[in-house]
Amino acid sequence: MMLESLKSLYNRDLNKLKIEIESYQNEESIWKIDKNISNSGGNLCLHLIGNLSTYIGAELGNTGYIRQRDLEFSLKNIPKTELLKKIASLIEIVESTLSQLSEEDLEKDYPIEPLGYKMTTEYFLIHLFGHLGYHLGQINYHRRLLDI
Repeated sequence: MMLESLKSLYNRDLNKLKIEIESYQNEESIWKIDKNISNSGGNLCLHLIGNLSTYIGAELGNTGYIRQRDLEFSLKNIPKTELLKKIASLIEIVESTLSQLSEEDLEKDYPIEPLGYKMTTEYFLIHLFGHLGYHLGQINYHRRLLDI
């Protein structure tokens, strides 16, 4: 039951991420920052891709993904089409990985301690979903403010 809910929610919000990136009218605006906005929509998108590719894809799905977190915030001007391909790939990875898990797997300890303490896989997947929603909202705000 919980797995189906998680799959549905991740799918919903990762598709919202795709829609947000598609909705930028001016592709250059994806990478804009402003005096009070230090992260561009593009960098937040790359950060979400890196985060979920690491903690769901690599750790739970054994995809072999190796994160380069510093590049999530330093890369610039990646074409919108490439970001959209990365999001589409991430949607497949998250769906595939969550589909491989059982309800019992959710009760097991997550394999590493990224928050500095032991937690169940279910707990961490809920944490990651909150992180996704937080940055998705920032991207929406960024687009509405700076896509001129």
